[in-house]
Amino acid sequence: MTTARDLAIVVLDVAADKPVEQGDLSLVLAGAEVLDLLEAHALALDGDRILPLAPSPTGDRLLDEAAEALVRQEPYESVEDWLWRRGRGLSAAYVDDLERVGLTARSRGRRIPLRTGRTELVDSAARRQAEERRAAGEPVLAALVSAAGIGDEPAGELADDAATVLAAVGDAVMELEAVRQRKVIEDAAFDNVWRGY
Repeated sequence: MTTARDLAIVVLDVAADKPVEQGDLSLVLAGAEVLDLLEAHALALDGDRILPLAPSPTGDRLLDEAAEALVRQEPYESVEDWLWRRGRGLSAAYVDDLERVGLTARSRGRRIPLRTGRTELVDSAARRQAEERRAAGEPVLAALVSAAGIGDEPAGELADDAATVLAAVGDAVMELEAVRQRKVIEDAAFDNVWRGY
């Protein structure tokens, strides 16, 4: 299993108690993919720039798509640019992929059996593995879960490359939250103008 898939499983597991914004999750999943590709030696970091290496299949469909999506021309893409580009709609892609491989199922409606409800995890080895990684407090997964807004800040040390990626993820999530807050303020101001007429 990949860190990105384990993260998606962990978030789905706790989503009923602590909902996560899809945009936040997409950015964090894109960061997890960078970390997985670093581990698979499909890329290297030069400061905050992503340097693609020789592509090699990882065995995970979404991670292979991520490797193919790397910018292969100079100047190479920054981690932050990657997060925004790759993260667009990524949380939905992971939910769909988990359902495709049989790790989730949609609960059925009580009155109308064909209407589907929310996505729920099924009991599986992948779910248990993701829960074990989270319970063990693995620093990278814990930092990603924290960036998604559902966990505490990890106490463990991180490698330089992981710290670079996680800092970019944290900045991107904060930037997205600032955009949301600005939109709320602008909408409230617009409503106040209309009330004045």
